[in-house]
Amino acid sequence: MSLPRFSNVSYEQYVALRQNSDERLEYIDGVVYMTPSPSIQHQLVSSNLHTQFGMYFKGKQCKVFAAPTDIELVNEKFPERKVVIPDLSVICEEKGFTETKYVGVPTLIVEILSPSNQAHDLVTKFNLYMAYGVKEYWIVNPMKQAVTVYVLNEEGLYEQADIKVSTGTVQSVCFPSLCVDLQEIFH
Repeated sequence: MSLPRFSNVSYEQYVALRQNSDERLEYIDGVVYMTPSPSIQHQLVSSNLHTQFGMYFKGKQCKVFAAPTDIELVNEKFPERKVVIPDLSVICEEKGFTETKYVGVPTLIVEILSPSNQAHDLVTKFNLYMAYGVKEYWIVNPMKQAVTVYVLNEEGLYEQADIKVSTGTVQSVCFPSLCVDLQEIFH
């Protein structure tokens, strides 16, 4: 669950909070969100997906990063800084890496829902990732054993590209040969 921790916070104040905290903190629209440790089920799903993605991207230009990796989203249309910690990120640009974070826009982001964080991932992050130009967004729901894939259309809006529940294989749009069997994710 991502809980609002502080609001009306400047980016500089966020950086100071982040440096003095061991907690996972995200910064969106002047609000600092604390992201508690995920459940065991969440971690198993994340590990399974990370393994599948890692095998697919091995030896390729794009790299897969698991939480907690800070992503500072940047877009010419938005001067405000946003820092998120996606469950998985696929980054294809080599520039943008610092010692502590990636500054840019990942090609693909995966968020794994928990019972308490659904609104944050389904609304706040969905709209944020769409606005900043994340080309593909996977929402994984372990409670329903479902994966939904969204892809940006020509108007810069997300369209549902794939959805699978319980069985089947979900396919990436940006990486068409990246296919993941739900049995490999949830079991």
